[in-house]
Amino acid sequence: QVQLVESGGGLVQAGGSLKLSCAASGRTFSTYVMGWFRQAPGKEREFVAAISWSGGTTYYADSMKGRFTISRDNAKNTLYLQMNSLKPEDTAVYYCAASSFLDHIGTSRLGYNYWGQGTQVTVSS
Repeated sequence: QVQLVESGGGLVQAGGSLKLSCAASGRTFSTYVMGWFRQAPGKEREFVAAISWSGGTTYYADSMKGRFTISRDNAKNTLYLQMNSLKPEDTAVYYCAASSFLDHIGTSRLGYNYWGQGTQVTVSS
C-alpha cells in the first residue's frame, strides 16, 4: 500500500510557473513507476507525464513537452512536476499516480493503482 499526497497547486497567470509535489508513504516508492494526470471540468482524466522507478526514463504528453518536467527523489519519497509557460488550457486538477505492477512507463490510467486526492491548478489569462 502507498498513500499519495499532492501539493503545490494554486492560481497563476499565463506564462507563469508552478511546481507540484507528491509525497508518498511506504518503503516501496523507489520501485514504483510514477505518473501525473490531470482532469479539467467536463473532461476525461488525461495523461501528463510519467517517470521510471529509477528516474532515468521520462515520457510526456505532446502538449506538455518542453514545458513540463517530471522528476523524483527516491530518498525523499517524493515526485515532482515542474510546470513552466503555463497556459489557461492547463487549468485542471492534477493527480499523482503510482503503479506497483508496471515494469515500464505507462500512459493509461489503467496502469496505475494508487492515486492522490489531486491539487487544483488554475491559470488565468
